[in-house]
Amino acid sequence: MDQNYSHSNHQKTENFEYKLEEGQTSSSNSLSVEGGYYSITTGSAATAAALAALLSLKGKVETVKIRTPIGNLDIAVKHSERLTETSGKAVVVKMPYHDPDVTKNLEIEAEVHIRDEPIIEIIGGKGVGIVTKPGLQVSVGEKAINPVPREMIRSNLEDALPLGKGAKVTIKVPMGKHIASKTMNPRLGIVDGISILGTTGIARSMNSESFQKAKKCQLDVALAEGYRELVFVPGNIGENMARRLLPVDTDQIIQMGNFVGYMLEQAHKKDISKIIILGHAGKLVKIAAGIFQTEHRLADGRREVVTTHAGFLGAEKELLELIYHCNTTEDMINLLEENGILNDVFNSIATAIKERCQERFALDPEVLILKMDGTPLNQNHSIKLFNLN
Repeated sequence: MDQNYSHSNHQKTENFEYKLEEGQTSSSNSLSVEGGYYSITTGSAATAAALAALLSLKGKVETVKIRTPIGNLDIAVKHSERLTETSGKAVVVKMPYHDPDVTKNLEIEAEVHIRDEPIIEIIGGKGVGIVTKPGLQVSVGEKAINPVPREMIRSNLEDALPLGKGAKVTIKVPMGKHIASKTMNPRLGIVDGISILGTTGIARSMNSESFQKAKKCQLDVALAEGYRELVFVPGNIGENMARRLLPVDTDQIIQMGNFVGYMLEQAHKKDISKIIILGHAGKLVKIAAGIFQTEHRLADGRREVVTTHAGFLGAEKELLELIYHCNTTEDMINLLEENGILNDVFNSIATAIKERCQERFALDPEVLILKMDGTPLNQNHSIKLFNLN
């Protein structure tokens, strides 16, 4: 049985939700969809806009039903119009949901021109990025419309086109270039716009799988460019530190985000020969406790890790209590420095990080833990550094 969801064009986020069609049974492959935690992907929005543009030749279109890899979606159409006897255009909004997604509320537009040849050509227009680096699902030089959205557009239009006819489809994102800098696209070598993405058609709030795949793309690009020695950092702060301290190219620096375990597992699967884990102590010390998903609301453990390793080195109970009750890792660092055990404690923590990585992923990374100003905290590494002033 197909899944069917509806995509309301209501402007109040709290009322926006997907609902299973009436009569769908619990035996269906269903999702928990209450509460505005779902939206559509840019791929679904582009598909809906393309279908609406085609259907606009017969009149105004307010909603369309599209097929996705996991079921059907009813999607609201913001605007549709017939351009000529054989062409139309439509706009679909990637509606808001409970997620820090910079593409929500984005308008995605499609123009469809019917052709006599039974071929559907899909091209990217203004605001759709161009791929400039290898390793992605789209070849260098092409517009960043991924394979699944392309197939969604093609298969949905095939059912609606007159027999024997084809179409030229142009996907545009008017604000795509403007918001692209807020995405990972520049880092992945996608310029001048966003990507048309999605493997299911559904965007899930805080969807770890989607975030993981986005992070993994960095590895794919680095490997395609021939890099086998990589620097794994938590995020932008770590990347800036790595660029300052190490003689590495930008594409050798892999941002893990909070998905430390997932990214290290991918590195192991791809047989990366050399890894440096580098970053601020506030993120990296968690790994010493076996915390490989470092999002703060899920797991912390910073004060427990630092207190424990200070205790291993014989710190007095009074100092341990002070460390344990610190609000920030930088405060802990200051206390350790005042008591002359800073480097020893972080050498111990760095060793624990290596051991955890060896146990779980069979990796033996170099580890470099840093203060917020970029000062190294551990000395038990063989990394050649520069710009330490």
